[in-house]
Amino acid sequence: MRRMLKASLLVALIGVAGGALAADPATGRLLASKCQTCHGLDGIAKIPIAPHLAGESRIYLETQLKAFRSGKREHEMMSVIARDLSDAEISDLSAWYESIQITATMPE
Repeated sequence: MRRMLKASLLVALIGVAGGALAADPATGRLLASKCQTCHGLDGIAKIPIAPHLAGESRIYLETQLKAFRSGKREHEMMSVIARDLSDAEISDLSAWYESIQITATMPE
């Protein structure tokens, strides 16, 4: 039983890692053209009610997009946009926004 549990866990971890390796930020950048009106292609929100996405965790973004897609989380605009996204597109978009490096400077 213990051996079977370890084998199942290993298969699950490989599946997660495989999915993580498959995400393509370059493809995500192309897909982000759908997002740029509110969140900006560079991940910096263009409207006050939209969050910045640049540098955000891929896992967080994937979780939120899947929640919008499934209806677990609702938002008038995001629910419509996420509805047609595939798992691969969600991973690619999330990888793109996570890959954007932001810096902050302190005012002098």
